[in-house]
Amino acid sequence: MPQQNAIHRVDYTPPVFLIEFVDLLVNVDAERTRVRATLKLRRNGAGSSLTLQGAELTTEGVWLDQRRLPDTAYRIEGENLILEQVPDRCELTTEVLIQPAANTALEGFYQSGEFLLTQCEAEGFRKITWFSDRPDVMARFRVRMEADATRYPVLLSNGNLTAAGKLPECRHFAVWEDPFPKPSYLFAMVAGDLQCRQERFRTASGREVDLKLYTEAPFLDQVDYALSALKRAMAWDEKRFGLEYDLDVYHVVATSDFNMGAMENKSLNIFNTKFVLAAPDTATDHDYQDVESVIGHEYFHNWSGNRVTCRDWFQLSLKEGLTVFRDQEFSADLNSRALKRIEDVRLLRSMQFAEDAGPMSHPVRPDSYIEINNFYTMTVYQKGAEVVRMYHTLLGEEGFQRGMKTYFERHDGQAVTCDDFRSAMADANGRKLEQFERWYSQAGTPVVTASGHYDGAHYTLTLSQHTPPTAGQPDKQPFHIPIRFGLLGRDGSALEPRLISGECAGDVLELREPEQTWVFGGLGQAPEPSLLRDFSAPVTLRWESGRPDPAFLMAHDSDPFNRWDASQTLASEVIFAALDGDSGPLEGYLAAAGRLLADDTLDPALTAEALRLPDVAYLAESLKPLPVEALQQTWNSLKQTVGARYAQELRIRYDDEVPRLTYQPSATMAARRALNGRCLDLMVASGDCELALAQYRSAGNMTDRLAALNPLVLQNTEYAAELLKDFFDRFSHHPLVMDKWLTLQASVPEGATLERVKQLLSSPVFSLRNPNKVRALLGSYSRNLPAFHVAGGAGYEFIADQVLKLDRINPQVTARLVSAFNGWRRLDSERAALAQAQLERILAAPELSPDVYEIVSKALAGPVEEAA
Repeated sequence: MPQQNAIHRVDYTPPVFLIEFVDLLVNVDAERTRVRATLKLRRNGAGSSLTLQGAELTTEGVWLDQRRLPDTAYRIEGENLILEQVPDRCELTTEVLIQPAANTALEGFYQSGEFLLTQCEAEGFRKITWFSDRPDVMARFRVRMEADATRYPVLLSNGNLTAAGKLPECRHFAVWEDPFPKPSYLFAMVAGDLQCRQERFRTASGREVDLKLYTEAPFLDQVDYALSALKRAMAWDEKRFGLEYDLDVYHVVATSDFNMGAMENKSLNIFNTKFVLAAPDTATDHDYQDVESVIGHEYFHNWSGNRVTCRDWFQLSLKEGLTVFRDQEFSADLNSRALKRIEDVRLLRSMQFAEDAGPMSHPVRPDSYIEINNFYTMTVYQKGAEVVRMYHTLLGEEGFQRGMKTYFERHDGQAVTCDDFRSAMADANGRKLEQFERWYSQAGTPVVTASGHYDGAHYTLTLSQHTPPTAGQPDKQPFHIPIRFGLLGRDGSALEPRLISGECAGDVLELREPEQTWVFGGLGQAPEPSLLRDFSAPVTLRWESGRPDPAFLMAHDSDPFNRWDASQTLASEVIFAALDGDSGPLEGYLAAAGRLLADDTLDPALTAEALRLPDVAYLAESLKPLPVEALQQTWNSLKQTVGARYAQELRIRYDDEVPRLTYQPSATMAARRALNGRCLDLMVASGDCELALAQYRSAGNMTDRLAALNPLVLQNTEYAAELLKDFFDRFSHHPLVMDKWLTLQASVPEGATLERVKQLLSSPVFSLRNPNKVRALLGSYSRNLPAFHVAGGAGYEFIADQVLKLDRINPQVTARLVSAFNGWRRLDSERAALAQAQLERILAAPELSPDVYEIVSKALAGPVEEAA
């Protein structure tokens, strides 16, 4: 990878000029929007020239202190507008033309359906006007929008509406002013014929805030849940963090064309419809949970991201990791904390651990990038949230809140770094957290190895840590790892050990050295250790000696996460043993599964999760070379065995009252539906389709309908084609439901799926220009182990074909798709050669985007281990 193309964190320098105020005049039109920007500039450092960024702009003129400059007074070099000898304080005006309707990359100002909107994070504002497009340049904005009143009756931007009125020729205007300084990535603007739902929220201090959610008319009846979730998020943030909203209005706009999930622009959030629209007949329990979580996430950014933002894009996790933690806590407080933790860790292990082990491995705070859009990753978001959670584990709720208070008091209105956050946590609690910085600077997933021994009087626990090498980081220093633990007696009761040697804060061991030992007394019996409770650190735990019996933990551990984790350990051992021809662990797992089914005192949702097998993608990370067909077949076989062994018990646990009840998106009812769905999944695996068919045909909500349809299609039953047609006939008018239809067909785990996916490319419900459709069909296919890795390499060639087509339309979405090749070195030699050939073919394509170039070149540069 050419080093001159990369941007490095160590090269950061403060901006030469700051922008104190921005005055925008935007003449809105889909084909030709005119933007006149006036910037009040103030010198901030050494250097005589002013450099602004812009892309895909037609520049009509440049004025300095109201004097039009000749073309010779400035120069445009690539994406830079450069002026020499600029006064220390000045006013610069530029006028440009842009083409929203032609903007298929969906960055900057673009068209979605019949309305126009922006997406500026990370570097989209430069596609609207010339600007110092970096997060440490924070300015106040005033925006005057003018547009055709018939075509664009709604005109929105950040802040408060200060003026509006009519103009000649059926046009109108609106003026928006944001009193808070913000970086350009938080700028937002919307123009269109949109409908609105409105509510009000009274803050803790008694202020009234207007809440307005805009969408296209056909979807207006599906936004009520999102509005109620917003009010819950605002109340929760006041109660848990003492943070109150700071403007008079809060707007949310939903669009079907969006590269990401949502965007936290100050007072004007823009959302993918996937995370706003929810109705019982079209959205599942999981969709409702996602709406609540993402609505909360973007609202929480008002403080952790907007009021305090990141100095540069290397600090992205400063706002994203912290805000993911906050939205996780929001969901946990309002629903099942145990279930939320399990869901988050399942995602982390299946996707982020793979990222840590692959060619795009990078620290939570990356050191370099070619295209910043490629670093909106599981590492920055989910692992970043785990880093924040470790602060909470080490400091406790009170200490963590002290640190948050210090952070906001010190840095409100500033652009800061991950080190500033760590310092606030340390200073507020009188703790030394220098070693903790390695969580930001070192890539990879640490492996913690445990050894336990009981000598009749004392229990000795030794923990060691090692982090495998990653690209550019062959040697790792020890992390500061909090290990939450407990010791259980033979009857499953909690023991209360006395610490004899080693340091321990309550139930948290702090592993700082390559190896440490703790000795406990006062037990009276050999304990069963329960380590890494609540998944207290993003590590892999292995036992060298004295490993607890997973079946015992599954039955007795008081920590819900570790009970679930024990079920995953048992299932994984069965699958790995079966791949080696050993059926020894099977009966132990089946007995444990039977006990789960028989225990009706457990939370049904936790039972459903414990009966769910580990994700194939997670299992695949432990295997090299990857036995593609054998792994999927073994996984299928275990599910079929469980279903057959407990056929009667599954029918007993299936609650036939649930599908008859009126749908409520409550945690209690969602738990009952989840267990029903798991029962159906296991029954269909064993060949018993009766209840699944009955539930599909009588379903009164999307959760019950998909819980029945999914196993009948994924397990390729004789009913699949008929039911898929019925589903299409019922819901072909609803875009988000059709995404589920596409995803389901692309996820059937067999080689023949490829031909079906090829046919679906020409379906009227698919478009290569829509990110949701691409993710639903092509993204789902590329994650389908036996389908993507079908023998002969046809799956690789197909995805490479789509990558080359899509890159000319939307590079950001394409980069996500091509990442499916990142694990190619784990394949057998024949498949690895076929995948490598497609990567080389992509890399050789002319005019490849930087987004795709970075992913592909790093995958080919290969790293730490060679193909098997």
